[in-house]
Amino acid sequence: MSIKRALVSVSDKTGIVDFCRELSQMGVEIISTGGTSSLLSKEGVPVVGISDVTGFPEIMDGRVKTLHPAVHSGLLAVRDNEEHTRQMKELGLDYIDLVVVNLYPFQETIAKPDVAYEDAIENIDIGGPTMLRSAAKNHAFVSVVVDADDYSHVLEEVRNSGDTTLETRKRLAAKVFRHTAAYDALISDYLSNVNGDPLPERLTVTYEKLQDLRYGENPHQQAAFYRKPLAAQDTLTTAEQLHGKELSYNNINDANAALQIVKEFEEPAVVAVKHMNPCGVGVGESIYEAYGKAYAADPTSIFGGIVAANRIIDSDTAAKLSEIFLEIVLAPDFTQEALDILTKKKNIRLLKTGELSAARNRESQFVVTSIDGGMIVQQSDVHSIEASELKVVTDRAPSEEELKQLLFGWKVVKHVKSNAIVLAANDMTVGVGAGQMNRVGAAKIAIEQAGELAKGAILASDAFFPMGDTLELAAKAGVIAVIQPGGSIKDEESIKVANEYGIAMVFTGVRHFKH
Repeated sequence: MSIKRALVSVSDKTGIVDFCRELSQMGVEIISTGGTSSLLSKEGVPVVGISDVTGFPEIMDGRVKTLHPAVHSGLLAVRDNEEHTRQMKELGLDYIDLVVVNLYPFQETIAKPDVAYEDAIENIDIGGPTMLRSAAKNHAFVSVVVDADDYSHVLEEVRNSGDTTLETRKRLAAKVFRHTAAYDALISDYLSNVNGDPLPERLTVTYEKLQDLRYGENPHQQAAFYRKPLAAQDTLTTAEQLHGKELSYNNINDANAALQIVKEFEEPAVVAVKHMNPCGVGVGESIYEAYGKAYAADPTSIFGGIVAANRIIDSDTAAKLSEIFLEIVLAPDFTQEALDILTKKKNIRLLKTGELSAARNRESQFVVTSIDGGMIVQQSDVHSIEASELKVVTDRAPSEEELKQLLFGWKVVKHVKSNAIVLAANDMTVGVGAGQMNRVGAAKIAIEQAGELAKGAILASDAFFPMGDTLELAAKAGVIAVIQPGGSIKDEESIKVANEYGIAMVFTGVRHFKH
């Protein structure tokens, strides 16, 4: 066997002229359609129009051109099947040995702001996926290319032997079906959302690989980093790495957690994260002041952690950051002076995110979590609350300053693994209790970490108190105000304890479990 005829029809024309020119020089007949045919002809590459093959004109504005027996017989015929061979001869049909197709730019179309529904539908490719699937199914005899990165390899094999190897054809076929599956998944997702059905009876998700990772959570686990199509521009998947070695699986998880927390704040804020939980959060008049508070919140745990900022890192802040070992610093950008300081540290990774949007301005996305044998899907937790929405349930209402600290703590505790308790004062966390099996245990950890700073601090709880014991513990430590969802059958017990100690307590009516 050898490649004698190739059918080429591409929307992304990167590299296609040189690829077809070399094929033609090796004696391969190039069949093409529409804009691809015009481009090849213009560049001096001999080309046969699709209508010359089918004996039928391209009609309906090009919607119907390759959906023809002359095309699909040439793709699907089993070359060593005598009956197929006989029919091909009787009907005067020729084989097609190579298909080079990429699809209408549906993803690029729906990424446009305010794209019209009609434009999206018009950019659903029909003939392209059909040719790809036909060729990929018959990969025992037909080569199929959907990715320009494969042009050079295909040319090398054809140059050496006149054909591709079966191993290559199998690999290319698998890539085709991944490509068409992703394409259909994107269309399905778009139409489901247009119809107000984001959780349909069948859910297919698609992601694009950004890189292979050295390993997963532990060295014996394989891992890779993927990005969702149309990901927002202020996510970790779109961040630009300015310095340092490649990210690890754990780096990515922790960096994403830090980024989500820092987006909660509109004022200058810095978040330090270890093992998916914040160990220090601070806000200030400047990013330098905010970092100082985040560091002071837990100077032990921040060592070897991930730091995220929502403002440009300047030289003064960079100098402080450089004093300890950090895995990653994420920020909208870095001044050149800051980069000069931080890049002297070989092992630090610097990520530029671009301008961050506040969490309260973000639309909820659907989050997929794998379980053994399946997955569960939910909306992301982008809920935020204003002071006017809080319900004061104690005799004493919080002061203006206490209210400010309560809202600060509420933004943080939302991102702490449950059961979660956060103590805060002076625009910084002073104690974080995360991931405990009971709420009293989480409170004990937070209070112990805070030490003397618990006196005069506020306490935020991600869920209600099932009884008054947590509040009793907090009151004895010196906590003066509490924010919690409320809704327990024993709310009155907690309210009674708060009143006995003169604590101001507010209910949000919303909980923030995070598993």
